[in-house]
Amino acid sequence: MKIVLRNAKIVHKGHALHGQRKDILIENGLIKDLDFKGTLAPKTTEVISKNLHVSAGWLDLKAHLGQPGFEERETLESGSKAASAGGFTRVAVLPTNQPITENKSTVEFIKKFGTNQLVELLPYGAITKGCNGSDLADLYDMHNAGAVGFTDDIHHIQNPKLLQLALEYTQGFNGLVISSPLEYHVAGKGNVNEGETSTRLGLKGIPHFAEEIQVSRDLKILEYTGGRLHFSGISSAESFAQIAKAKKKGLNVTCEIAAHLLVLNDLVLEEFDSNYKVMPPIRTEKDRREIVKAVNAGIIDAVVSDHRPQNIENKDCEFETAHYGMIGLQTVFSHLIDVIKDVDLIVEKLTSGPFKVLGMPINDIKVGAKANLTIFDPDTKWNFDKKQVLSISHNTPFMNKILIGKALGIVNGKNLHLNS
Repeated sequence: MKIVLRNAKIVHKGHALHGQRKDILIENGLIKDLDFKGTLAPKTTEVISKNLHVSAGWLDLKAHLGQPGFEERETLESGSKAASAGGFTRVAVLPTNQPITENKSTVEFIKKFGTNQLVELLPYGAITKGCNGSDLADLYDMHNAGAVGFTDDIHHIQNPKLLQLALEYTQGFNGLVISSPLEYHVAGKGNVNEGETSTRLGLKGIPHFAEEIQVSRDLKILEYTGGRLHFSGISSAESFAQIAKAKKKGLNVTCEIAAHLLVLNDLVLEEFDSNYKVMPPIRTEKDRREIVKAVNAGIIDAVVSDHRPQNIENKDCEFETAHYGMIGLQTVFSHLIDVIKDVDLIVEKLTSGPFKVLGMPINDIKVGAKANLTIFDPDTKWNFDKKQVLSISHNTPFMNKILIGKALGIVNGKNLHLNS
């Protein structure tokens, strides 16, 4: 198979051709020519767009793909299709399925599915057995089977001793421990951000410090133990300030932000649309602006989809009983373009940033290398309607919204996906 990317602007910091427009030839899964000037062979696929860009393939650090156990919400196949439509060639898969990804065999199941597929799946393992916060899972065996990190996801680790043990134990194989900080006793039965909006609407709120005190606790533990710690699900400006200080002290800590938190504030709760019920909760406009500043300042290492599909029964109900989450794999880039504007910085948060978090090398763009590329146009306007949604679930408040900036497709070796 031959593919030509016409007049594509290369976005790859440090590359000799960074910022230049070239015709790129891909043949049999390999980059054949970065300045193609020849005649097109028959059956060559041409990719053309007014403002075509190309970068190394994007990596999403946080997606729930349902399978095994919740196939009515999402499967590995449908989730992979949504990821490819969103421009991702790799996706890190959360362990909170049924059964929980807590041993070698469950890791191997997910990793095997993603082998030689359009999208490579990178499994996370659970930190504790059953994500119940009691006993450490088989971290070393999962690491050897291909787990790229360990998290209990929204089953937030309440026992500080367990986090200490996890950070100490994983140092033996340079493993990554992921914390989703929330202090249950402080959060209580809250559903949304605590503030003026929640009070006015009569919704139970979660205060900022339910997150912040756990960030502080986890950083203290990291300082004591050493190891690699990544914060997932951060939403507070104070949390980012603490993480920035820890980085300056030399602690091996990274963090991410969900893309939808860059564009939403808690005033959207006035619609009582349960698709806005997410964890961490959508904060105030002041918080949103601080999050954008943290991305621009380099405090936030990666921007993620936090893709969390829910079937209609889990969302079409009273707000307080609705499940958390929205689908997000296909809208990450549009959200980033909406508020960041700097395409180089956006690509950094989708490539070198997340690759650094996982300790993986970024794909190179050079002749002879495997083609692992994302193709996108920051100016394309598109309607995220039902025809566009490739997830099984449709729980998103962005349905039927006109978005700007679109992933046009991906090339992953001999696999090609182009959006319509």
